[in-house]
Order: sequence, then C-alpha cells, then structure tokens
Amino acid sequence: MDELLAIVLVVGSLAAALRLLVWLAARVRRRGIGDNVMAPFEEIWHPAAHRIRAEIKVHEERMVPLPSAGDPERRGCWARRVSLE
Repeated sequence: MDELLAIVLVVGSLAAALRLLVWLAARVRRRGIGDNVMAPFEEIWHPAAHRIRAEIKVHEERMVPLPSAGDPERRGCWARRVSLE
C-alpha cells in the first residue's frame, strides 16, 4: 500500500508541475512577455527556435520607423519621384 501511495504522489506532483507550466505558458502568451519567462525552457528544448527569436529581436531593434503620412519630407520624396518619372 505504501508503494502505491508513493507512486500516486510522484505522478500527482509531476502532473501538477506540468499543469503549472501550461498555465504559465498561456499567461505569458496573453501578456506578450514570453521572451523573458519562457526563454530558458525554449533554449533547453528547442535551441534553433531560441536562436531565431534572438535574431528577430535584433532585427526589430535595428528597423527605422517609417515617416508619418503628414510628414513634409515624405511629400517631398513623392514629388521628386513623380518628377523623375
């Protein structure tokens, strides 16, 4: 009987830990903070995806924002394009 109780406790604690990780992953996805919380697990279990996400993050930081629609410089560029054609 003691062996059965030990097995049930081990399986139950494993199920509780997995359920906690599933809940944490769902919460992280909803809030959009997945890089900070789930990165260590992703690096362990799927290193290629971790490297790709790091490259995407660097690429997003390097991107220059586009000028707004009412920006005078943008109208000037459009005028130059039209005159060149």
